[in-house]
Amino acid sequence: MDPQKEALHRIIATLASKNEELHSFIDTLSHSLRGVQENSSKVILDLDEEFDSLYSVLDEMKASMTNTIKLEQARKMQELQNQHTQSISALESSEELLEFANNALDIKDPEGFTKAAKQIKDRVTMAPAFRLTMKPKATDCMTHLMVDFSQERQMIQSLKFLPVPSAPEVDISDCLVADNSVSVAWRMPEDSKIEYYILEYRKTNHDGLPRVKDERCWEVVDNIKATEYSLTGLKFDSKYMNFRVRACNKAAAGDYSNPITLETRAFNFSLDSTSSHQNLKVEDGCVEWDSAGGKGQDSKIKGKENKGSGHVTILKNTSRSGTPSPKRTSVSSRPSSVRGSRDRFTGESYTVLGDTCIDNGQHYWEVKAQKDCKSYSLGVAFRNLGKFDQLGKTNTSWCIHVNNWLQATFAAKHNNKAKTLDMAVPDRIGVYCDFDGGQLLFYNADTKQLLHTFKTKFTQPILPAFMVWCGGLTLFTGLQVPSAVKCFQKTENGLSGSANSLNSVAH
Repeated sequence: MDPQKEALHRIIATLASKNEELHSFIDTLSHSLRGVQENSSKVILDLDEEFDSLYSVLDEMKASMTNTIKLEQARKMQELQNQHTQSISALESSEELLEFANNALDIKDPEGFTKAAKQIKDRVTMAPAFRLTMKPKATDCMTHLMVDFSQERQMIQSLKFLPVPSAPEVDISDCLVADNSVSVAWRMPEDSKIEYYILEYRKTNHDGLPRVKDERCWEVVDNIKATEYSLTGLKFDSKYMNFRVRACNKAAAGDYSNPITLETRAFNFSLDSTSSHQNLKVEDGCVEWDSAGGKGQDSKIKGKENKGSGHVTILKNTSRSGTPSPKRTSVSSRPSSVRGSRDRFTGESYTVLGDTCIDNGQHYWEVKAQKDCKSYSLGVAFRNLGKFDQLGKTNTSWCIHVNNWLQATFAAKHNNKAKTLDMAVPDRIGVYCDFDGGQLLFYNADTKQLLHTFKTKFTQPILPAFMVWCGGLTLFTGLQVPSAVKCFQKTENGLSGSANSLNSVAH
């Protein structure tokens, strides 16, 4: 192609692009112009409504105060009018008596004069003029109902448009992450008319300030009246959470606070279907026994790996939460003869393992059994669990076992030894593993009552392990170690009583 034509094509493409950009910009300006006109009309209407409301309040106050003055006027006038009427009547009576007394002076008959004088004396004694109070019962003063609105006038004169609220200030030290909850607190840098706050949060695996294009959207909590808020029952399937807050008044929402990042790392794992008995149906965080599951199947169908499950909780971004992230290890590297062989599963060997190994740190998860589950176990095991091994019957697995078939039993098992647990079986069981400290504890997940403790030395990485027969189990992962369990660990130094009976060192 001719270089000049090629250059002209480039110029044409540039001009076309610029023209399209200008068209878009003109549309934006037109939209903004319409928006300014519409929004200006709206705020003028709002202003009219506010002033009409203020006028209405003033009119109501004026009417009420005017009515008070008129009532006071009527009271005083009634009292004074009554006195005025009584005084006129007394005056007329007194004048009549005076005239009668003057006429009595002209009476010549002594007997008549005496009689008249006595009548005059009696009438004077009973005359209203001498029984009236000669003091007005009310004054004409009304100054006690005067008003002075000078301060209110100054307040009205100082009315102005509401300012946009300042950005709140959130301090990480004021925030708390514990027991599946996050409490966020903030403060305003200056006093202002704040109606409510908006808190936003999102999960992320990125440490530090939120990225412009994060993989997750912000979740919103609106209409918060206080300067703090707690999020509870959270699912912690990410390492961190970002938080930001903004203040709102009637006029507008202010700027967001500087975002903060809190650590919410927890132990997340799923069930590895490649490690399970072919009569077990594994789906997400649930495993169910299926008597017909293995018929006609030559090999296991591989399940989903590295998928989070169930409920999830929280870890704090301070030194309290320094639990290293466990290493994920796929168990699918086992020989196919182990995965597909029915010989591996005998008696209580309807097992399935977790897909994430534990080789350090402290971790916690919970398990809930179906009400009709006949038999199940939960605990941990080494990755090299043998194909004929049953949970708790080797020195490389630890568990508690619940049997509801025929004769009900509740026991802790390890190295082919069982210890009966003399307590009711909880609806939900919590498992706490301190790999470095060599402890495996089982709790009533609701009350945090300790059920049993194993103390050992884990010489190899371990995996969560489960057995189920005639029923099903639901797994809850991503749970932070509960505060009650942490407190128990601080107060209990070593193991005590019958809990030591199954302790060992595993090799």
